[in-house]
Amino acid sequence: MTDAAHDAELSIPEGVLLGHALVARLADSLGIRVFFIKGPASVLQGLRPAKVSSDVDVYVDPAMLDDLLEGLRARGWRERPADPDQKTFPKHSVTVDHPEWPCCLDLHFRFPGMEKPSADCFETLWANTVDMDLAGQRLRVPAKPLGILFLALHALRSPELPACHQELQYLTGLIQGQSQAEALLDLASATGSLAAMRPFLENLVSEGLTVAWPEPSPEWRNRVAAREPGSARIIALLQAPWRDKPRLLWRAVFPRTEVFLSGNIYADMSFLGRLRQHRSRWVRFSKAVPRLVRDLRGLRSAGE
Repeated sequence: MTDAAHDAELSIPEGVLLGHALVARLADSLGIRVFFIKGPASVLQGLRPAKVSSDVDVYVDPAMLDDLLEGLRARGWRERPADPDQKTFPKHSVTVDHPEWPCCLDLHFRFPGMEKPSADCFETLWANTVDMDLAGQRLRVPAKPLGILFLALHALRSPELPACHQELQYLTGLIQGQSQAEALLDLASATGSLAAMRPFLENLVSEGLTVAWPEPSPEWRNRVAAREPGSARIIALLQAPWRDKPRLLWRAVFPRTEVFLSGNIYADMSFLGRLRQHRSRWVRFSKAVPRLVRDLRGLRSAGE
């Protein structure tokens, strides 16, 4: 590689900022409403400590997702392989990459924990966005209460992880300091995310305020419980009707090619490569069995 070619390569921070500008301009030219979540916007708003984002998270009007994808394909972006099992792994975004870019674009059309229909939910979200100057563009980003909602829901999927625990603690201090709890409560109610947000919000709302906390959906309970390798498939297998269990078991033991490529698009898919991939999966699963059994017991208790 020549020095000129090396100098022309984008760094990840550069790619993320330019990715924001690219999507914003493309969406504007196509008349598609988009806004950017998490990432550098949340840092500039003071919603999280400074950190380097590795991809671009954009929330797209669900009715226009295919149009935006078509526009990106025309510019060399391609969809990354994804697990085709939509029942075990309900899809909420489409990830695209480009061979000449160091980062991916993650196009969200819904967000885990928000249970309202995607079209209705988007209208609520869009009404709670603001303009921000970023990457040389005027971009739409969540207003602070909505930005907190996105970050909290993301962290609540895996609250046992140190990074997620720290993020929830940071957001808690922010809300206590800025009295955002009631606005956040209203947004959680409007987007159908009260159940998912309860562990975070319950101790933040004022004592005189009565909240009718709904039960979390099966999808959210399963998502939070699926902490270990293979646990999501086991949960789906246990909850499936008997007529579906043989098919799910077969796919758990012999996953499709997309399952391997979803974790690594450069995975070796030759015969020997597949054998190594299978061996690695079973090693990870075996090590996780004790914790997996504990988590499944917790899920069963939560559902009773």
